[in-house]
Amino acid sequence: METSDLTRHQLIKSLKAKHTEGVAEAAIILWEHLATQIISIVGEDGFNALYVRSIFLNRRTFPWLPTNSLPPQTDHPFVDLKMSFEGRPPAQASEANSLLLITLTDILASLIGEQLINRILLLAWGAEISNETGEEFKNE
Repeated sequence: METSDLTRHQLIKSLKAKHTEGVAEAAIILWEHLATQIISIVGEDGFNALYVRSIFLNRRTFPWLPTNSLPPQTDHPFVDLKMSFEGRPPAQASEANSLLLITLTDILASLIGEQLINRILLLAWGAEISNETGEEFKNE
């Protein structure tokens, strides 16, 4: 695993540490912001494919994740995910969310590269993370 992968993973794990209450709501906000940025690059169908794959790959660890994993075409596309998180202890919901985000970003990084996924995370979450050269991406 590359150092940049570890940095991205650490970022995602640090996001969960910031939210000990209202985990489900905080998780959905992260997903909504990330989806907006990813959809602008790969389209809604591309994002949905990544999201469904992430859910599928993590259902073995968290079998309570939504079975109908495709976000519905509504104003609240992650309602099933939110309900799944709300039905769990906060620590478990937070862990599942981190694993889902890591899985999705790993898949996307393998397709578009680390630099672009790091830029997406910066735009989605206002996060500053290092690229392979150790330089930080900054939102300027």
